[in-house]
Amino acid sequence: MSAKAMTAVSEKIVEKAASIRLLVLDVDGVLTDGRIVYTDDGAQIQHFHVRDGLGIRLLSLHGIETAVISARKSNALERRCKELGIRHVFQGVGDKIACLNGLIMELGLDYTHICCVGDDWVDLPMLKRCGLSVTVSDGATFMARNVDLVTNAPGGCGAVREVCELILEAKGLLEKSFNTYLKGS
Repeated sequence: MSAKAMTAVSEKIVEKAASIRLLVLDVDGVLTDGRIVYTDDGAQIQHFHVRDGLGIRLLSLHGIETAVISARKSNALERRCKELGIRHVFQGVGDKIACLNGLIMELGLDYTHICCVGDDWVDLPMLKRCGLSVTVSDGATFMARNVDLVTNAPGGCGAVREVCELILEAKGLLEKSFNTYLKGS
């Protein structure tokens, strides 16, 4: 997140982001652009943004976990989560709150430690409970007025990376992360 973008975020949002220990993501419309493409033989194709992946990896390097909770099932999602080392992957979830509550108990967290990113009304019950609630810039109608923050990027196009950088910046870890890559060049 650029210094300019960071200054546009309120002090309250930065304070909330500093306490985050778990990032919870919806999939369709957040990690992807929301489009689902089927091939003639019935295979499903989803698009994931590589910058979102690096953001998730950076969080992991600093001990911040990521979870994915999706109402749909996708082999592509399973593969992408495995590539990124996301251990908490829940697909085909009908009751996202019950799923999240179970995860919170397992990890010994409370809602104030959780940032949740969603794009549509079905995500609102989770978003309304979490310490930091975020929707993507192209989220469904009324989402922006029910969350703490709206990303600049649309879903599947770097929105998750923005959130990851916000969390890292709020914790004072973004520049350290960047310098690690800078030294490698």
